This record gives sequence, C-alpha cells and structure tokens, in this order.
Amino acid sequence: MFGRNKFRHDLRSKRVRDTSFAALDLELTSLDASTSQITSIGYVVGKAGRISLSSGGYHIIKTNADLGQSPVIHGLTQDILSEGEDLKDGLTALLRLCDKHILLFHNARLDLMALNSAFKRCQLPQIEITYIDTLQLALYQLNKQHQVLPNNSATLTVCRQRLDLPAFPAHNALDDALATLQLFFAQLNELGITPDDSLEALLHTKAVGKYQLG
Repeated sequence: MFGRNKFRHDLRSKRVRDTSFAALDLELTSLDASTSQITSIGYVVGKAGRISLSSGGYHIIKTNADLGQSPVIHGLTQDILSEGEDLKDGLTALLRLCDKHILLFHNARLDLMALNSAFKRCQLPQIEITYIDTLQLALYQLNKQHQVLPNNSATLTVCRQRLDLPAFPAHNALDDALATLQLFFAQLNELGITPDDSLEALLHTKAVGKYQLG
C-alpha cells in the first residue's frame, strides 16, 4: 500500500507541461518476449506537446538470432544486422533516458519484457522506470465506446487514424517512436488532460506503471 501511495504522490508532483517524455520502440525477432532478440532501438524526446527531433536516436543491434519472418516486417536482414552495434552499447544509450524521462511505449508489456531480458543478458545495473502505455490509453477509450472491440482496433496505425494523425512509415523503430510520441500528445487532448494537470490524472486508465529492468 505504501508503495502505491508513494507512486501516486510522485505522479501528483509531476505536471504534464513540466514533464519530459521519451518514446521508445523496439524491433524484435519475434513477438515471444521470452525468446525474442532486439534488432533495433529507436527513441525521441518531447515535452509540453513539442517534439525535439534532434533528440532522436536509432540503433541497429548486432544479433545472430533466428530472424524468422521478422525481416519481412522491419526490413532488417542478417546482412544489415551483422554490421550493427553491440546490444550493450545500444542499451547504455537508453540508460540516459531512463533517469530523466517518463518512458512511452505502444504495447509496453512486450517491449519491457524484451528490455528486461536484454538488461540481464548484458549484466547492466537494475533500474526502475516509470512508463506510460499508449496502447492501454487507446484501450481505455475504446472500452468506453464498444462492448466488443473491433479486430486490430488498437494498433499504432489505427490509433493514429482514429485521432486524425497523418500516416507514417511503420516498422522502423525511430519512426514508430516518433509516431508513439505524437499519438500520446493527441491522447492527452482526447482525454481532456491539460498541461496544468498532473500525471496522477492518468492513473485511472491503468496505462501508467513502474517497472524494474535488470
């Protein structure tokens, strides 16, 4: 109980306009987080409804894992991945984001499980992060409108279409991170969250959480 109360208090002290958000996306070898390997990492930072394009980062990760059908989706073939950087170097770049930003994911569960496995594999220090899941924000809104959700109604592309955001090139980690950050700012507006509100105003959506990596 104390932990939940402290988390609520921490969120109450963070106003939307003063909080820096870092949207993060991973491309993976599969959707099985227990065995999947990271093939690329993309991220970009925004604050007060504005996106800092110069903050964007993109890392192709070297791996010898079985790629399965994943190159059909993200276009990262074994030849490209063989020229990538070490996983630990890519994760180290993320550590700089974790300390100073609220992390945004579209489907946090999958990416956090993959990141947790990667942190352990690289023996990186444990770190606790606060995150917001734009997928869960979308599901919160959809569940108020539908008794049964339409198929594929909460994909990143469809969520953006529903809020009249422009089309974007999907399945590149940096593009998807940018698309997630844009979606999040649009979702805040849809939910009636103002810049002067605190992040506690999002708790009822169950899209905000804490997670220990490593």
